[in-house]
Amino acid sequence: MSRHFALASFTALIATAALFCGAAQAQQVAFVAPPAQDQIAPPAAASTGDALNDRTIGNENAQLPSRLQRQFVDFASNEAPGTIIVDTPHTFLYFVLGNGKAVRYGIGVGREGFTWSGVKQIVRKTEWPDWYPPADMIQRQPYLPRMMAGGPGNPLGARAMYIGGTVYRIHGTNNPTSIGKHMSSGCIRLTNDNVIDLFKRVKVGAKVIVLPQHAAPSQEARTTALTRGPRISWNAQPNGIY
Repeated sequence: MSRHFALASFTALIATAALFCGAAQAQQVAFVAPPAQDQIAPPAAASTGDALNDRTIGNENAQLPSRLQRQFVDFASNEAPGTIIVDTPHTFLYFVLGNGKAVRYGIGVGREGFTWSGVKQIVRKTEWPDWYPPADMIQRQPYLPRMMAGGPGNPLGARAMYIGGTVYRIHGTNNPTSIGKHMSSGCIRLTNDNVIDLFKRVKVGAKVIVLPQHAAPSQEARTTALTRGPRISWNAQPNGIY
């Protein structure tokens, strides 16, 4: 009788423990918070590679001349916060914060014959983008690779924001000495640390205003031009992506 009682007690103890563990597991699952809808995780392999590559980035912004370094500035504009304004002749990119403020970045822009202007939108954002030189660029420079995987040596740098209706992007660079110069094929370059900063601020759908090479130099004149709304004007064939 005692053996049966002991066996029954042992069985009940195991069942109770299993029930308790099951409840604890259920409770643990119940309290796992789902990821925010605007924070979609990349595939595991890409995430690992991106984290590794990001750790290779130094403080390139600090190496730029002071006028080209990332900084908060006064900037009068009627454009909504989140708008990107590219001041081509002065090699500045402004990210509008509102209330008369903006973040200003030094940039590299298109060389002679490759500048353009217009009002567009950001349609896609990519971390450590792959690079596919277009056919006409390969024709000019046959030694270029047909494809280069994203990474520290890639000319598109750490991040790319694709400008809709064009072959152009706002992207990083593996050549930080090009910042402040007119030497790209039409794309807008930032140092890798600065493009990561901008990438975090910009949303898909953001308005992009690219001022023409002959834009008026004064802040007042630029503000007036922006208030009136610049018209789209293509000054070069879209034959380059960086």
